[in-house]
Formats: sequence, structure tokens, C-alpha cells
Amino acid sequence: MFVNRTEELDLLERRLNSGKAEFIVVYGRRRVGKTALLLEFIRRNGGIYLLARETSKLDNLKRFSERLAESFGDELLRKNPFQSWDAFFEYLHQKSREKRVVVMIDEFPYLVKGDRSLPSILQEYWDLKFSKEELYLVICGSSVSMMEKLLGYRSPIYGRRTGQLKLHPLDFFNARSFLPKYSMEEFVEAYSILGGTPAYLLEFSDDKSLEENLSDYYFKPDSFLYGDAFFVLREELDEPRNYFAIMEAIARGKTTLGEIMAETGLERSLIGKYLSVLIELELVRRETPVTASRKSRRGRYYINDPYFTFWFRYVHPNIDLIETNQGELLVNKVVDDLPAHVGRIFEDVVRQLIFKLNKAGVFRFTKIGRWWHKKEEIDLVALDEGEKRALFIEVKWKELREKDGSRILRDLERKSELVGLDEWEKSYGLVAKKIVGREKLERGGLLVWDLEDFEKLSGGNLGHVRL
Repeated sequence: MFVNRTEELDLLERRLNSGKAEFIVVYGRRRVGKTALLLEFIRRNGGIYLLARETSKLDNLKRFSERLAESFGDELLRKNPFQSWDAFFEYLHQKSREKRVVVMIDEFPYLVKGDRSLPSILQEYWDLKFSKEELYLVICGSSVSMMEKLLGYRSPIYGRRTGQLKLHPLDFFNARSFLPKYSMEEFVEAYSILGGTPAYLLEFSDDKSLEENLSDYYFKPDSFLYGDAFFVLREELDEPRNYFAIMEAIARGKTTLGEIMAETGLERSLIGKYLSVLIELELVRRETPVTASRKSRRGRYYINDPYFTFWFRYVHPNIDLIETNQGELLVNKVVDDLPAHVGRIFEDVVRQLIFKLNKAGVFRFTKIGRWWHKKEEIDLVALDEGEKRALFIEVKWKELREKDGSRILRDLERKSELVGLDEWEKSYGLVAKKIVGREKLERGGLLVWDLEDFEKLSGGNLGHVRL
């Protein structure tokens, strides 16, 4: 199933039509859909797809020889496979002198593990030959840390790439296509468990309830959703025990440095070091109040992906139950507690909504984020710093009535005065599961969205949204 990725495909196709040599690096966390993107590009435009394995150099060269022999109808190559990377690259050089040749090498880090000299060999061929021809070369990898080392200034291929593309999970609205039979409320709950990673979304069936999916496809020792968090994180992190402790603390709502220290028992200097690595890998993000400097000491830490937030909140603390085939005992406990988890994820979904409105030109902003000071907090504040306009939003994962909305609006107006945006034009918004009497609230100037609006927006209908 191939969903969206229109911007990524456009980028690759623009490069295809550039009329010059291209060397593009595609990377991103495992399961995010990189291979699907490359194969869709080849389906539309033609090309050769080569998948590296974690095996010997000669074995990969032999398989690449067979694939190229098949593509070019070269029986001589089939009988005499490449014995070195020099031979492989020289063959691509000769072919690209005749016409545009598209070659995509997936899981490139496996090749580097098998031969550390490979980046240097590629550098030489790019500088002396490929850059002067019409080769369209894409290398792709799932080890984010290794791929970023290959892009770094100490790497032999630093500065050679003509483009790079880091793939992220799908946003909420595009992920919706994977479970279309679910109501929007059910999908928000499913998204809070799976996030926007295509491989995870494909594991759930919208013919089954959330409880059935958790029991059948998650809380079992041999399930993909249970085991993949270990696989992905251990690929990126050395000695993951302390990283796991920090991420579990964050998933439980311990978001300040002091709270994480108290929860894990780790020293401040160690936590700072581990958090830096997690932030660099985009597994964790640090937020400061939207009006504060990024260097503010009031920073809070959040896990970036709903899948890992859910996994560290409910799965990692209960590994013993799952490993002893008692995962079904978790289902009712998790479902009872799920609204608290969904409430936090729903705030991030609303943030995506505001980004979507910004991109469509419905509302312009230059900054968006949470705001807090002492015990006061506003879920989302979007700022247009040029026009001095601010939108303050309260997010509730519950059904509300008109009187609830009026009370929330009054409190939001009070808290907005604490933010300190004097002489700014201020608007106020409320987002909830369902809001009874929303028409009266809208007539009073409050911007209101509920899950019906999310359903329309996931279909691309922005016409009814006004700010």
C-alpha cells in the first residue's frame, strides 16, 4: 500500500529531469517507508533497484551482477560477476555514458560494514567519472546514525551528494488512509498506539476492535509490534539500558530534567548526554514555552513518535507478562488508562491540524508550541510574529457542552494575558471529541473543531475552515 509521499516523489522526479548527474541520499528510521518510496519511483520512471544484505562483499556483488545483467541483457556479466567495487562502479560508468541510468542501492550501510573502503571508492568514481555523466544514483539506509556519518564532513563522500531526503512517519491525516473503516475517534486511539509508520499501521485491522488488535497483534512475544521497538532502538543505540529508562520516564509524564533524574536515579551529566543522543536521532524532542528562548531552562522532553510513547508507557514496564504469554491481562488495564495517553497525543495531532491550515494559507504563523509558567499552561499557541497575531488553543480529549466551552474560553482569555503579548490580535480555539452547542460558541468568537472536522480535513476539505 503506497500512500501520499507526493512531495518526496516530486523531489526525486525533479532531480531525474535535471539533465545532469545526480547523487541522492535517502534515509530514515526503519519501517518508515523508504523502500516503498524507491520502488514506487521505479514503477513510475524505470530504473534498477539493488537491495544490499548483511552478508559478504562478494555475495552482494554477485547478486548485484545478476540484477544488472538482467536489466541490460548482459549474459557476459551474468557468467562473470563483479569481484570488486571498482568493477561494479566502472560498469555503471560505461553504461551511463550511453544514456541516463537510474540505480538505487537500498541498505547501503550493510555494504559499508562489509568493506570500509567503499565510501572512498565511491568518492573517487564520483569525482573523476560519475559527476561528468548522466548517472542517477540513490543510496538509501535505515541506520540513521550511520547514514548521517556518511553525510558528515569526515566522510569521503561529504559534499558529493546533490540532494538528500530524510523520510519521516506519515502525518495523522495521511495515516488515516490505512484504517478507513474506523470512526475518527477509533482512529485517533489507533494512531496514539501506532503513530504514522506505515509498517505499524498495516499490522492493525479495522475489521477488529482496538482491544482485539492489541490482544492479537501486539501483546504477544512473537508479534512484530512488540518486538520492533527493541530492534529499531538497539540498531541505533549502544548500551540501550539507560536510554530505555529515560524514555520510559518521559512516557510516564516525567518531562523535566529534574523529574527524569528522580525517576531514573541517573546523574544529571549522564542524562544530559543520553538526551542529546536521543534528540539527535529524533526519538525525543526538547520543547520550551513558545515565547521563551530555546536555551530556556524551562525545557521539557517528549518522545517524538506515538508508537514509542505507547510502547514505553505500557509495553516496556510489562515485558514479563508479554514474554510469558499473559499479554491478554494487559488489554483491559491499557484500555482503561488509554484516554490519558490519547489526550497527550491528541495535542500533537491538533498541532498537525494547525500546520495543515498554515500550509493551505488559512492561518499564517511563524511559531507554534505549548506555553507554561509555574502551574499555568496553554496547550497550543500559534504566533504570527510579523502581523502580531496569536491563536490560543485548548485541547480536550472528551465530549463538551456549550457551557464547558464558555468556561474554557474565559480561562483561556485569562491565561493569554499572562503570556505577555500586549497589543497583539488574539484569537481563541477549542478542540475536542465532540462539542454540543458549538454554533453558539462560534457566534461568540471562539474557533471550534471536533472530530467531524478532522474527518473532513483528512479528505482534504479545507473550504469550511475560517480564521
